[in-house]
Formats: sequence, structure tokens, C-alpha cells
Amino acid sequence: MSTRTFRITVRGVFAGLDDAQRAELLADAAEHDVLRAAYRPEGHLSYDIAARPAFVFRFSDTGEEEEDILEATERAEESAKAWLTERGYGFKNLRSSAEDLSQAPLGKRQRRNARVVGS
Repeated sequence: MSTRTFRITVRGVFAGLDDAQRAELLADAAEHDVLRAAYRPEGHLSYDIAARPAFVFRFSDTGEEEEDILEATERAEESAKAWLTERGYGFKNLRSSAEDLSQAPLGKRQRRNARVVGS
């Protein structure tokens, strides 16, 4: 059986931040810039608190079965909630989306490489 790779995106909005929390997020903004965003097992948070209070966590996970994506999504949501709660950041409107990369359509370069390998 092959291992499936999942990409899980957890989105939300910071809520009820006080001035100190906002300043803390602004001070750490460079390491959470969207240009550095990546799907990682431990998760990666990106935001631009100066522009809007929204945030995005990106997680990667694996599973053996198609149904494992549900558990992976649940783990990602719990990890995001834990990260926010541990730091005392309020949040709302948490929602998730997940993609099984084994089901993703091939891009142009991938299709071309698949034809070359199969020839």
C-alpha cells in the first residue's frame, strides 16, 4: 500500500487581541510572512496583522487510506487551536480544507515527464 500525502490549510481570524498581543505578532511578522509559507508536518503560520487579522496555518500529513485525510484534518485543526491557545490569542471563524496529493491533477511539466518515463 502506498503512502498518501495530505496538505491541510486551516484559516481563521484573530479575535480580541490586546495591544501587547498585537505588538508581539507584528514583531514576529517577518517569520510568518506569506512568502515563506510552506506545508510542514509541524505546521506553518502566516499572517499580515498590519493589513488584516486573518491567519493561515499550513500542515502536511500522511496516511495509507483515502479516509485518513479526515483524521489528518482534525489533527491540523487541533494543532492550530493549541498553538493559538498556548499563546493566549483569541480566534474565530476557524475552517479547514484538505487535499490528497495523490488525487491532484498533474501539472503540465509532470504530464510531460510521465510521458518521457513511460516511453
